[in-house]
Amino acid sequence: MQLTTLDWFIVLALTVISFIPALVLARRGGSSTAEFFTSGRSAPWWLIGVSMVATTFSTDTPNLVTNLVREKGVANNWQWWAFLLTGMMTVFFYARLWRRSGVLTDLEFYEIRYAGRAASFVRGFRAVYLGLVFNCFIMASVNLAAVKIANVVLGWPMTQTLLVCAVLNVAFAATSGLWGVLVTDFIQFGIAMTGALATAYYALKQPEVGGLSSLIEKLDPSTLALVPDFGDWGLTLTVLIIPLTIQWWSVWYPGAEPGGGSYIAQRMLAARTENDAMKGTLFFNFAHYALRPWPWIIVALASMLVYPQLSDIQAAFPGMDPALLGHDIAYPAMLKFLPAGLLGLMIAGLLAAYISTLSTHLNWGTSYLVNDLYRRFIRPGAEDRHYVAMGRLVTAGLMVIAALLTYVLDTARESFELLLSIGAGTGLLYLLRWFWWRVNAWSEVTAMAASFIVSLGLFVARKNGLEMASHVALIITVASTTVAWVAATLLTPPTDRSRLVEFYRLVRPSGPGWATVRAEAGLPPSTDSMANSVLGWVLGCLFVYSALFGAGSYIYGKQAQGVMWTVVFVASAAGLWWLLPRMWDTTSAQRAAARK
Repeated sequence: MQLTTLDWFIVLALTVISFIPALVLARRGGSSTAEFFTSGRSAPWWLIGVSMVATTFSTDTPNLVTNLVREKGVANNWQWWAFLLTGMMTVFFYARLWRRSGVLTDLEFYEIRYAGRAASFVRGFRAVYLGLVFNCFIMASVNLAAVKIANVVLGWPMTQTLLVCAVLNVAFAATSGLWGVLVTDFIQFGIAMTGALATAYYALKQPEVGGLSSLIEKLDPSTLALVPDFGDWGLTLTVLIIPLTIQWWSVWYPGAEPGGGSYIAQRMLAARTENDAMKGTLFFNFAHYALRPWPWIIVALASMLVYPQLSDIQAAFPGMDPALLGHDIAYPAMLKFLPAGLLGLMIAGLLAAYISTLSTHLNWGTSYLVNDLYRRFIRPGAEDRHYVAMGRLVTAGLMVIAALLTYVLDTARESFELLLSIGAGTGLLYLLRWFWWRVNAWSEVTAMAASFIVSLGLFVARKNGLEMASHVALIITVASTTVAWVAATLLTPPTDRSRLVEFYRLVRPSGPGWATVRAEAGLPPSTDSMANSVLGWVLGCLFVYSALFGAGSYIYGKQAQGVMWTVVFVASAAGLWWLLPRMWDTTSAQRAAARK
């Protein structure tokens, strides 16, 4: 594609505008580790909510959605739509608990929940496992999408793209810490969404497509279906049944962690209050699942008419690296139809989405390696300025490692499946550790080790010729990991009783799982209502799914179906409007009880 002078001006101008907050907030972000990693715990709900959405909107996200739609239709998105169940659990069960914990990073949780060397070990182990290994794999998958887009749009080879991206991301992430990331995310999300909407508009204008109604008429109804055809049991099993019955609670995946974690926990910990943590996470789930997907889906569907086969993409871009060819590259291939100016806006939007995600992952991974490994075990007691300086060095190192890992991956879908399998089986542990006192540090170590060994072994075996469907590999990993960590929980000594009492006093989880600890310590029961949390979870899921499928129904021209989903949307919204103030009143009662 040929970018005009106007396109390049827009790209540079919007990049500079996005970078201004990082410069303005550099002094504040570097003043302390609390400011650098959690924005001084003073971020409002709308800022942390938009930041969560922006972080999960990266260059690989539209590519992944396009990959899924072109392979098995719109219903294939249930592989990630199912994670809404996890996200809403975080809103109504875990957001307040995270904020009450008062930790700087979610890895500090381990030494307030568990005791002894095992607790210290799991904190240090996860700092390396998540902050270095897992985090760099995630960044590599995002880099891969950026490489494909740059190759199609600009003709850049992989190495050139990675060098440019490394410089930009280190500059953003290392300058101002989380404050700069949050404010920059807010600006970049607006740019990215504007570009996505423009791409969808011009995709529909192509002669092969002929507008929205023509698109719907020309495509097979099975491709457009919001749920798979139950007559095809194999497709239904992999696309719908397993994500809704196993995947959502069993898999640890950044942005959709059972119980919250990673940069989602980082944003909740940065919130001003427990209520801000809840509201921000609720907004994130709505925007993530209901607001963003349809512009990408429309482009993906249009690409099936414009480029029915992968060979059509190769023919349209003869200079493209054949090694990068895959269904995920159809999204950047559709950018060629944008006029001058809007192409620059879209490139700026994708660049903004990319920087938003990478800068968050760099800040998050650095917080683990500096605060939970270096500060905790290697050099405790130094001044905050020293740790901030180390954070900036580690940020650059993580970017280099992620860039090198990019050469290993092939497609967005393959990267997504690898990340799902690496975290498979650990999710149930992360849900229960807040509400069941018997879970201990060795449960955590066993779950991580078993999941990593089994999933990586199956991944390598499949890459070397073993015929095994991805959903079968997922089930094997979940089953073996769950058995391993439950056995470790029951066979190892429980956490020291005094530590359990301290944890309950600090976080005050509800439910029967802490009844014996609470009774022995003579502590009052939690004022959190488990029934309200369950009701909020159900209403929240209905609220978001009805918005998602209602919008799809109207897009497909199914007015009656759209009205039905609209009724569900209004009813669930009214239910949340009634429920949420009662949950926020509960947090006030908690604080009053704590003061007494």
